[in-house]
Amino acid sequence: MLLTLFLFFLSALAIYLACEFFVNGIEWCGRHMKLGATAVGTVLAAFGTALPESAVTFTAVAFGSTPQQRDIGVGAAMGGPLVLATLAYAVVGLALWRNRQRLQRSNHRVIVDHQRLSHDQLAFLAIFVLKVALGLVAFAIKPWLGVLFLVAYAVYVWREIVTADTAPEEEELEALKFRPHNATLGWAALQVLAALAVIAVASHTFVGQLESIGVAFGLSPHLVALLLSPVATELPEIMNALIWVRQGKERLALANISGAMMIQATIPSALGIFFTPWLFDGPLLASGLITAAAIILLWRMFRRGSVDSRVLAPVGLLYGVFALYLAITFHA
Repeated sequence: MLLTLFLFFLSALAIYLACEFFVNGIEWCGRHMKLGATAVGTVLAAFGTALPESAVTFTAVAFGSTPQQRDIGVGAAMGGPLVLATLAYAVVGLALWRNRQRLQRSNHRVIVDHQRLSHDQLAFLAIFVLKVALGLVAFAIKPWLGVLFLVAYAVYVWREIVTADTAPEEEELEALKFRPHNATLGWAALQVLAALAVIAVASHTFVGQLESIGVAFGLSPHLVALLLSPVATELPEIMNALIWVRQGKERLALANISGAMMIQATIPSALGIFFTPWLFDGPLLASGLITAAAIILLWRMFRRGSVDSRVLAPVGLLYGVFALYLAITFHA
């Protein structure tokens, strides 16, 4: 048990430190590619940090030898968006509130492109409702519909890049950690890839230790897969958001979360629809309904054009509602 706890905290620390290198490198990549902060967060950063967990989902649904292993992949495809829509936004709100004085902010206002984020919430909600609806019915051509989710993500990326703000950023970037005095695109990309490799290994270790801790405390493996594992797999996005908020760059933090949510709504879902029956039980349906509720709440916030960081934090309570539902369901 001591070794499990040691590896648990060591892997969490490794993820955080690797994310420091990742966000630094991805900002330099975006600068060289002349992408604005929103596009850097929604496309580059989100795609990079989503690769490890998408690979886990693909392995589970495509090569899982038992129905239980394939169910884990489906659970990840549903649990990831729930964590991002609740806990990740709550972390941003809490971090902004905690660092307000250090960032010399006179108010609690979140500095972000509200209109763009409100549109992202609507696009995500439309795709998410479709994927939940497909989980309620069975029909012969369902696997072919997975292609629609891949097309939806391709359209989203095209839109983000085409409408991206390509004006030069006013703020100075922190020196590239790998090459402080020669931050070329090649060195920035190398730093990003190296950080992703560490994140992938550390995340795999973190998930394994978290599952071991859950079993040690008598938690059902199904409960761990639905409740704890998604938190672990989305940890890189949450760490990225925390680092960017501490630097006063909540625009990048929220763009990263928004982009990661779109990936989680499309690519893992397409994989699940391709390789599994994609039929939901009660807990999976509950996660879908709570995620949809969180998205509607966020959309209403961003649509107003002004969001208080203290209002973002309570969104995380919806994850507590899901945890309470699972505790009651599995206890019964």
